[in-house]
Amino acid sequence: MNPDTASFIMEMAPLIAVIAVAGVLGWVATTWMRIKNGYPLESSWGNELHPRTDREAVERVKLIGQENAQLRAELSSVKERLATIERIVTDRGYALDQQIESLRDTSVN
Repeated sequence: MNPDTASFIMEMAPLIAVIAVAGVLGWVATTWMRIKNGYPLESSWGNELHPRTDREAVERVKLIGQENAQLRAELSSVKERLATIERIVTDRGYALDQQIESLRDTSVN
């Protein structure tokens, strides 16, 4: 091999290595962003890769959906009860009862 060619290759080797590493890091970053944002991954032939769904995963999703519905129903029940309590507390009659009770307590002492 020609000495000039060998020295040229030796000078270009770090640049080639940097370009290769940048390419690999770019691919990793792109794949990570696709996974993070829910885009399907692609094979080397451009076909979409989908994770396999097994029965356990499907059942788990159903159970989570049922639990979510139960929790939403319970939350709406709690909201209704809280609204009722707020109505009672902010009602003028309740405040009057509290004032009467405080007067009774002071008259007893």
